[in-house]
Amino acid sequence: MLKKIYKIVIIPYTLFLLYLMFLGMGRFQYEDNLIRVEPVFSTIDFIQNSISWKNVIMIILGNIVMFIPFGFLGWIVPELKNLKSLLFAFISSIVIAEALQYFTRMGIFEVDDIILNTFGVYLGWLLCRYTEKRFSC
Repeated sequence: MLKKIYKIVIIPYTLFLLYLMFLGMGRFQYEDNLIRVEPVFSTIDFIQNSISWKNVIMIILGNIVMFIPFGFLGWIVPELKNLKSLLFAFISSIVIAEALQYFTRMGIFEVDDIILNTFGVYLGWLLCRYTEKRFSC
């Protein structure tokens, strides 16, 4: 039952997430192409220069939590049950999405986003394994 619901929901969810990445949450087109490639330091800088802890928590946790559902992709594509295959496919996809944000100037290419999003997928993969063992999916 869970797998059937997941198969129905994951496509609209992915489209919604792409909307958020490119158009939602007050997005606008930057004048310049922006890139942040120093892992962790840009997030620390963001935290230090943020006006509100609510924004910090929302953005950092959002970058993790919003990608947890992709840890369950093995339910649709059996090859992605393997963590290495899942992470390779996901990292390839998220790098493309970040590059599109860079080239369209509708966001910033950020290595920290890739790291946080990938951590979310990993947590989803762990949750998927737990769910399968607990409920015999």
